[in-house]
Amino acid sequence: MHTKPKIVVIAIPPNAQSLDISGPLAAFREVQKQSNGKAKYEVKLMSATESKTVEVDGMTITTDTTIYDIGFPIDTLLVAGTDDYHKAFEMLAFQQWLQQNTPNMRRYGSVCTGAFFLGASGLLNGKRVTTHWQQAAALAKCCPEAEVHPDSIYIQDGALCTSAGITAGIDLSLKLIEDDYGRELALKIARRLVVFLRRPGGQSQFSTHLAAQICDDHRIKKLQQWILDHIKNDLSLPVLAAKVSMSTRNFSRVFLKETGSTPAAFVEELRVDAAKRLLEDSDLYLKEIAHRCGFTNVDLMRRAFIRRVGIGPSDYKKRF
Repeated sequence: MHTKPKIVVIAIPPNAQSLDISGPLAAFREVQKQSNGKAKYEVKLMSATESKTVEVDGMTITTDTTIYDIGFPIDTLLVAGTDDYHKAFEMLAFQQWLQQNTPNMRRYGSVCTGAFFLGASGLLNGKRVTTHWQQAAALAKCCPEAEVHPDSIYIQDGALCTSAGITAGIDLSLKLIEDDYGRELALKIARRLVVFLRRPGGQSQFSTHLAAQICDDHRIKKLQQWILDHIKNDLSLPVLAAKVSMSTRNFSRVFLKETGSTPAAFVEELRVDAAKRLLEDSDLYLKEIAHRCGFTNVDLMRRAFIRRVGIGPSDYKKRF
């Protein structure tokens, strides 16, 4: 175990989101308690402007320091998100500060739309990154040299760590804690914060059930709901096309246009999503879970998990 505190700084832009700050703050501060003082972070809040007073979700908080008077080495930097992320490209002083100081840090990153501030500073160029799924397209447009993954909880690419929206900042923090001090301590903190054990970074930001509600075409939307209600059925392409009285070719084209996904990918993601819930909430054997979710066998379910989540169902179960 390390004894020297690692300094973590959370940079707070104007009108920041409170959970982007308090989530990581709580996780890092819990380290010393749960390790009986054998491990420790020193967490400081830093204003991204010249004023220590910052508006956060309707509250006014006073930070420890600002970008103008910080006088200590930073181990880890996280930039909190804000609804005013479009102002990232106007905050030239913060851009310059990031460009000058991040090369001296062991790691740096963002929570939610904090990624826009890193992008405005050129720090996302050539990197795999994520942000809140609702702002992913905007980030990709603003930062065309970044490889934006809209459906990941968090991504680490070298020294750069980015997370999805709001509570995903806790997932990222737990991942960083595990990297520094081991899995056992990270799990203790997760239990203390009453959150599920750290979600894999590749886990979807939102369930397929929610995705099904986004489609506008009434035929496809109705079919998606039918699929949700008949997950164990034969959901092959010919069967689905027949349900909406289309040829397989036309159905595939319409489905992809309306949902951004192929029918097969949608069904697989739905089945994985359903299997995840059973893994989280039941003690059923993998064979039974596979059967209930429409997988022919456990091996097919395992391969689908690897594609969609990044780990197999057995490893996923251990995290909940």
